[in-house]
Amino acid sequence: MYRIVPLLLFLASLPFVASAATPVQEALSGLPHVSFPAPHRVASGRLQASDIAALKAAGVAQVIDLSVDSETPAFDEAAAIRQAGIGYANLPIHGAGDLTRANVIRFDRLLREAGAQETLVHCASSNRVGAMIALRAALIDGKSSEAALAEGRRWGMKSLEPAVRERLQAWSDGKEHGG
Repeated sequence: MYRIVPLLLFLASLPFVASAATPVQEALSGLPHVSFPAPHRVASGRLQASDIAALKAAGVAQVIDLSVDSETPAFDEAAAIRQAGIGYANLPIHGAGDLTRANVIRFDRLLREAGAQETLVHCASSNRVGAMIALRAALIDGKSSEAALAEGRRWGMKSLEPAVRERLQAWSDGKEHGG
């Protein structure tokens, strides 16, 4: 009986061990709207200059920015990221009008080029990130609309969901709705 008690205590502690934050999650927990939706992938909201050290500490090797430069006129994110030795790519998505097939293909290429490196994908709130992920899941990965939307929500899609639904429906109907 007494031999079983330590084993039971060990087994009972496993869920807590499994849910412990990884070093990447700990380093980036202060980012706005941050999520860790896939291996080697982080989604977040807008970056500030003060976030660059955390990216470096977390081992982020690539940043994919879906923001438009005019959203942060006082912060040259591209220069700050590159100066820290982190790769940087920008695919400006203004809003629903830029949720096009062509942009989804560009986005897919950026994610593929990042490979298994720690990669942060962000916009102002992670809404555009989730929208692009949802469209990529349907267009590139062949997921159903509902599965694609669920994936988009995991990455931060919120207010763009109706536009993404509209695109997915149009695409499945064979109608082109933007590039």
